[in-house]
Amino acid sequence: MAQHHDVIVVGAGFTGLSAAAVLFERGLDVVVLEAQARVGGRVAAQTFADGGRVDTGGQFVCDDMTNVMALIRRYGKTLVQTPVEGAFVVQPAIDAPDKAYAESRSLRLRMRALNPRDPAIDGMSVADWLAAQPVSADAARAFRSTVEGLWCRPIGELPLWYLVSNDRRITNRQSEIEYFVGETIHSLADDMAAGLDGRVLTGRPVTQISMRVDRVQVQAGEALLSARHVVVAVPPVATSRIGFEPDLPAALRRALSVWRSGAVIKALVRYPRPFWRERGLSGMVSWLDPSGLFACDVSHDGLGAALVVFVGGPLAIAAQGMPPASLEAMILGKLADVLGEPARTATAILLRDWTGDAWSGGGYSDTVCDLRAKDAEDVLRSGAGRIQFACSELSLSYPGYIEGAIVAGRMAAERIMAAGGENAL
Repeated sequence: MAQHHDVIVVGAGFTGLSAAAVLFERGLDVVVLEAQARVGGRVAAQTFADGGRVDTGGQFVCDDMTNVMALIRRYGKTLVQTPVEGAFVVQPAIDAPDKAYAESRSLRLRMRALNPRDPAIDGMSVADWLAAQPVSADAARAFRSTVEGLWCRPIGELPLWYLVSNDRRITNRQSEIEYFVGETIHSLADDMAAGLDGRVLTGRPVTQISMRVDRVQVQAGEALLSARHVVVAVPPVATSRIGFEPDLPAALRRALSVWRSGAVIKALVRYPRPFWRERGLSGMVSWLDPSGLFACDVSHDGLGAALVVFVGGPLAIAAQGMPPASLEAMILGKLADVLGEPARTATAILLRDWTGDAWSGGGYSDTVCDLRAKDAEDVLRSGAGRIQFACSELSLSYPGYIEGAIVAGRMAAERIMAAGGENAL
């Protein structure tokens, strides 16, 4: 016998939790089904041996991200300003790093000014476009490293129109690493789930969604549930692994097939002291070679001296499956090359390889990797009758960020309400 609800939300990341919160506040009977034993999706946390807890998934926020900042204030979280005092280092060293990065930022603005619907850029990858730009070699390397570090795929796979459209929606003026949360941003997901009063069920992987005349049935392990509406609040690649009966329309199947998950590995590295500051360094390092590698200081009173290292894009793909000891040695070696030998003397290191993650697919987000699929996002946003698709990737602001996930979840909830959710059984 199926359990009946007004709305079933598939996925308890920030998208699913945000959608469920709106629906719950409107008085609907909503249940959230989460495959993993925890909530948060691509926001996760781990604990060091001494009890220090850190974010090993999404972490940073800034004042321009108004929705996530409001939730942080609502739940009484502690904002920590990311330490940035000191010199920023580019590796390998180049003659004029400030000039190269200024030129790279201008290149990004030039790219944003393009019309993603312009037929002249059809069939063009970001790599194709970059090769045709009259910029210095160092600026081109800085641009490539920035894009591969943020979108976590090789630039030869990324359609130019997609990057233009996606990047235009990331509108912050403050640094996107302005703050992190002392208690972890993952604790915010836990608080949001607790606010749903037992309606989040973990360890319930959804394998089948069946559309009926007046209801949708959802198979989650041994449990069969039904509802008037379903919000599939997981990334496109993860959504494509769910069975649908009857099969989704061809346009929707196509729209789900054109995405690839981002490849990123995150490391949290603790030290006896912030030794880099003794040399006047900020701890912020951007590598031009290998592309997509970035580090910054995340020291704070509750954790002590620490650096976070992001391995994104081609380097993460190459490192996938590397034994943890080898990966740790590679990361510490890269840090030592820039910050000095004390970087090898870490007291503890936590690794989180998101590449090919069983449930999220990867991080920071999925990206469209088909040069022809200009309508993929619009098709997914249109949904399929009683089924809505929602994820940070589809957000009209800050796609790929926690902020975007919140916006996407709330938008999906509003679409359900507009479709008659307020009259749900």
